[in-house]
Amino acid sequence: MNRKNFLSLSTGMVGAGLLAGVPKPLMAMTDFTGSSNKNNAGNITLKNVLLETGFESDEFEITATKTSLFVVEIRDGKIFSIQPNSNLKDAIDAKGYLMLPAMKDMHIHLDKTFYGGPWKARSKKQKSVVDMIKLEEKIIPQLLPHSTERAEKIIELLQSHGTDFARSHCNIEPTSKLDSLKNLQQAILNKKNSFGVEIVAFPQHGLLYSRSEGLMKEAAQMDIDFIGGLDPTTIDQNMTKSMDLTIRLALDYKKGIDIHLHESGESGLKTIEYLTELVMENPTLKGKTFVSHAFALGRLEQPKLDQVCANLAEAGIGIISTVPIGKSVMPIPTLYKHKVKVMTGTDSVIDHWSTFGSGNMLGKANLLAQLYGWSDELALSRCLRIATDDILPLDDKGEQLWPKAGDAANFNLFKASCSAEAVARVPQVRARYYNGVEQKILIS
Repeated sequence: MNRKNFLSLSTGMVGAGLLAGVPKPLMAMTDFTGSSNKNNAGNITLKNVLLETGFESDEFEITATKTSLFVVEIRDGKIFSIQPNSNLKDAIDAKGYLMLPAMKDMHIHLDKTFYGGPWKARSKKQKSVVDMIKLEEKIIPQLLPHSTERAEKIIELLQSHGTDFARSHCNIEPTSKLDSLKNLQQAILNKKNSFGVEIVAFPQHGLLYSRSEGLMKEAAQMDIDFIGGLDPTTIDQNMTKSMDLTIRLALDYKKGIDIHLHESGESGLKTIEYLTELVMENPTLKGKTFVSHAFALGRLEQPKLDQVCANLAEAGIGIISTVPIGKSVMPIPTLYKHKVKVMTGTDSVIDHWSTFGSGNMLGKANLLAQLYGWSDELALSRCLRIATDDILPLDDKGEQLWPKAGDAANFNLFKASCSAEAVARVPQVRARYYNGVEQKILIS
């Protein structure tokens, strides 16, 4: 199943329950504090900050989350101290709002989008990934003149939902050459004081199919973080050669790997298994290698799935799932069981691949909870991890994990009683701090 068809099936399967997790339209917000010291180089003190302190339980289950109000002192962009609450005269009043970690969007395409421009729905003409490649060869030249500005608009959308970091795949192919990358890097530079980005050099038109090997080598030398890849069997028509070249690029230029793998059948499984072998042979890639989408995992019988997941965990290979909805639900519970690193992202935000895409990572945590029936207090609170890159306020036993002195002061304030409620109700961000500096929430 290719990406387009999967997305088409997914959108047709959304029920009323899942729609409950779709965030409401953004509303205009005023500055949260109005305080004169809120932008004092990341040196601030907040009072009346609601933090999670533990769980309450009965003889059967965890029934509630304990919270208390605190004073949080920030110095040089980091958490300096967390003290019992007091009515400090010069402290910023957090109004009892819940402090949660900043969100992380770990799979998105900032470099190509309709967002920020005229409305345009996705066309039905394209029936395959190859069709989409041909479409991109036509429309990329039309998108490039606006790509820096639109990338900034998407970043602002993500920020409005509490996200402060993204991993962006960026087209590297003969149509845009290196221009998409250069434009994206300019957008990142323009937003560097309020948002972090790592880049995947992504041969969207196929590494071999579009003969992009030379361009990928050039891109690898242009301040990128990961080497990408695309469906090495169905697009490149030579899985081993395509994957070998990808591994070689990553090793030669000391980059990580993050490949798109939409192939859902035997070819997808073989790619995952081959990549696992290559990473085991090259241990410097452990913890730096990821498979995005990995739809093939959703088709495996449980014994085989357990084996593959155990091997992924041993090789330190992570899975980045967009938590798709449709016929093939991804086995995220099994991935978690085997301690495979799992992340998610919003992928397309209103582009030629998909008309949808909210940019709301808390909404992704909500979708995760609904898809897998995780509706109790503990399970809901655990779902937050997929939106924050595994940062949680409490561990499974209720011990405090975050925030602690020394942590980066990157967080959001929500009107919610606990993280379980935040995941279930997807409230709007009331305030967002990046390195201890309150950021304006811009509404496009």
